[in-house]
Amino acid sequence: MKKALANFVDFFLPRLCPACNCTLNQTESLVCSACFNSIKIAGDELIKKEYERKFSADNYVKDFISPFVFEKEKVLQFILHRLKYDNDYHVGKALGEITGQIIFKKLQSWQCHLLVPIPLFHSRISERGYNQSFVIARGISKSSGIPVKKNIIKRKRFTNTQTNLSLHERKLNISDAFNVVSPKDIIQKRIAIVDDVITTGATVSECAKVLIDQGALEVFAVSVAIADL
Repeated sequence: MKKALANFVDFFLPRLCPACNCTLNQTESLVCSACFNSIKIAGDELIKKEYERKFSADNYVKDFISPFVFEKEKVLQFILHRLKYDNDYHVGKALGEITGQIIFKKLQSWQCHLLVPIPLFHSRISERGYNQSFVIARGISKSSGIPVKKNIIKRKRFTNTQTNLSLHERKLNISDAFNVVSPKDIIQKRIAIVDDVITTGATVSECAKVLIDQGALEVFAVSVAIADL
């Protein structure tokens, strides 16, 4: 019955790959197989190198993991664009589930109590309708069984886009932009911060700082992709 319904829906409302616009078959939930296989994998050596570059100096993020590498004008950028700018939150949840399946063993080794998405300022949520990091975190939670809470950290002031800023400028831009809403919920907890793409790590580090300062035991970072700068 479910298969017949899926065939019916796909016939009248075909699902398209967000990268190449070809029709997805029933076994393809996010992108077509060809596009998915073209996404660059983040290997252990890259993750180790990027941890040293992005997080080791501040010492707030104990470890991090990203299954994929973000490349401009490639498949993963097209997928994330659909999530962030085309109101396709279903893509985000599917991407989160895939991420959660790939990093499941790492999450287990961290013994995390909570997944906490990077918060958006309220005006950005009003524009977009949702926080893409929260949508991704829900997908990871479904795959891993780790609960996700979106109201742990609050973005208390508007910050300009980080896209064209240097690392130093990003740190200044994001400094003192967050606060912990309910410290009692994080005391002695191991927390994984969830983002869509980690670029310089400045935003994640600032969130990790306020969590540690308010009593979190350990803070880790998870993202769908890492930008290899």
